[in-house]
Amino acid sequence: MKLNYFFLVFFFGILTNAQNAFEIQEGKKTVIPFKFINNLIFIPVNINGADLTFLLDTGVAETSIFSLENKEVQLTNIEKIKFSGLGGDKSIDGFRSDDNIGKIGKNFVNNSMTVFIIMDQDFNISSHVGIPVNGIIGYHFFKNHPVFIDYISKKITIYKDENLFWKKIRNFSELDISIEKSKPYITADVEMIRERKSSKLLIDLGNSDPIWLFPKLIKDFVYNRPNIDDFLGRGFNGDIYGKRSRIHNFYLGNFKFEKPLTAMPDEYSIQHVNLVENRKGSLGGDIMRRFTVVFDYPHEKIYLRKNRNYNDPFHFNMSGLDFRQDGLEWTKDLVNLPAKNQGNLSGGVEVLNNNLQYNFTLKPIFSIAGVRKNSPGAKAGLQKDDRLISINGKKTADMTLQKIMELMKSEEGKTIEMLIERKNRQMSLRFTLEDPIPYQE
Repeated sequence: MKLNYFFLVFFFGILTNAQNAFEIQEGKKTVIPFKFINNLIFIPVNINGADLTFLLDTGVAETSIFSLENKEVQLTNIEKIKFSGLGGDKSIDGFRSDDNIGKIGKNFVNNSMTVFIIMDQDFNISSHVGIPVNGIIGYHFFKNHPVFIDYISKKITIYKDENLFWKKIRNFSELDISIEKSKPYITADVEMIRERKSSKLLIDLGNSDPIWLFPKLIKDFVYNRPNIDDFLGRGFNGDIYGKRSRIHNFYLGNFKFEKPLTAMPDEYSIQHVNLVENRKGSLGGDIMRRFTVVFDYPHEKIYLRKNRNYNDPFHFNMSGLDFRQDGLEWTKDLVNLPAKNQGNLSGGVEVLNNNLQYNFTLKPIFSIAGVRKNSPGAKAGLQKDDRLISINGKKTADMTLQKIMELMKSEEGKTIEMLIERKNRQMSLRFTLEDPIPYQE
């Protein structure tokens, strides 16, 4: 599973509970800080007193838990159900729990929260994000109030006071959306090479790519060249494969994006998906992060204003390597102590003599989760499960998964030297970042 293009889609064959809603209990608005990793938004969610972290995703109807990361949550009124969605097979087992109390931020509360529990541990995305992630939340977060997402400050503001909300969006561009099966859809123009074609797209904050297109559903679709076969992500029913390429232009209202990356899942991956009428694909996080975004589900509107990310190039993971975090381990660093700090020490510190100590800290372990065929990483000899020791002379234990991915997308022609460990043997391997899908007329 690739962090750079991690994609998770949930489709539930159930009816939404009308009472299952978040409301602002006090005040005119509520502000929620979030973590932003690889074009994905992660927010704090408290369920029945347990503090958890959820992926915020407009592409899902229901709230789900897929990992507890050693946390305990007391859930009520549990029944067994089946899920279905993107991927090869038809369904997986899980549970539904009703009448829970959910709280986000100081005063955004759902007193009748329905939660779905996914037992398949393949959905534990924590190792591919670099932080513990417990679940995913969608429609019920957005459905009652305007939601203002500021990607620069990493804060979400939800408005209860309409006058305050309208003042806030005076300089935004307004676009129509439709809420279908509890998810937002928008019409945008896709220009593969020259001809602009109007296309209905799901706005999917849980998709870190810029754009997804479904070739099977687009008349006379022809793949742009060059393109590559690639792993695109994971749905309920297994891994999703397809092609990646670039298109000439993408138009969203009056906004234009040149040569955006585009993923195209194969026919097998969408065969069990019940798509809404005329849908052609998805609009993902790598487009949305270029705006300050306001979702107004009750009035079926979205408001956009450019932010400083707007003109960022669409970078690809040019190494061909997929990475994961394999937990944490204790490491010790030698520290020189000034004379005044000699004496008894605490907090996981071992004294060696009057002037030296070992400082023990927990640091992340990273490894290679996958290697794309014929990629620079593959040609250099890197393999799945190789443990990372350093990149360009810097210890990976002092890095984050996000930082590693940024390096792999940083600059075409950049040399990457990796010190890895394989079967208790250390090896130094070198390769040059190369974009495998530059746009060509």
